[in-house]
Amino acid sequence: MKKKLIAGNWKMNGSLASNEALLRAVLDGMAQQAPACDVAVAAPAPYLAQVQALTAGSSLAVAAQDVSAHEAGAYTGEVSAAMLKEFSVRYVLVGHSERRQYHHENDSLVAIKAQRALAAGITPIVCLGETMQEREAGLTEAVVKRQLAAVIHLNGHCISEIVVAYEPVWAIGTGLTATPEQAQEVHAVLRSQLAAATEQPDRIRLLYGGSMNAGNAAALLAQPDIDGGLIGGASLKAPDFLQIIASVK
Repeated sequence: MKKKLIAGNWKMNGSLASNEALLRAVLDGMAQQAPACDVAVAAPAPYLAQVQALTAGSSLAVAAQDVSAHEAGAYTGEVSAAMLKEFSVRYVLVGHSERRQYHHENDSLVAIKAQRALAAGITPIVCLGETMQEREAGLTEAVVKRQLAAVIHLNGHCISEIVVAYEPVWAIGTGLTATPEQAQEVHAVLRSQLAAATEQPDRIRLLYGGSMNAGNAAALLAQPDIDGGLIGGASLKAPDFLQIIASVK
């Protein structure tokens, strides 16, 4: 049976001092109560070396927040999958709604980034989700299936190696959260789509992202097709992050 995954996304937050304090508190908490799940933190690229050093020898995995669609070359400011691999990065977010919205990343680009990660031996956490306007128009299923289909089309031969994170855009940083039933409904759609694409759909972990916090994590994680969480703001507070981890039984 696959373990659930709790992944913290620090977004563009942190400093050398605050990162160290946060990680030491999380590591201490994990040492006192061994998690029943896998745990990762996605740090901004400049801090990956620090996170690598502080988590060495622990069960806390290093994740990156983005990866270039290019392998190498004249792409100033980009970070390749091979570079991430040198910092012991195990997971990388691709297609986060903020990248799609602010950097105009489309489904095709997200699929290529997932491909680059997989080729480097890094697990892509493929982020999917609809806006409030799309949900109100009854387009949730069509939107997430379209986003996932692009990744399946390009990476079908190894699609069972990815992680999928459903993060309704309307619930990110807004304080709004999908109900456990709403989240489960979308996760079930994604599981069915993956089942048609691979003989091992149950290997793929489906995370919920979108204002998961210490108060609602247990109810969300109890749903049959929710295999973990992609945690935003709560991952910046060690007590909250540890409480979410502890809610995985």
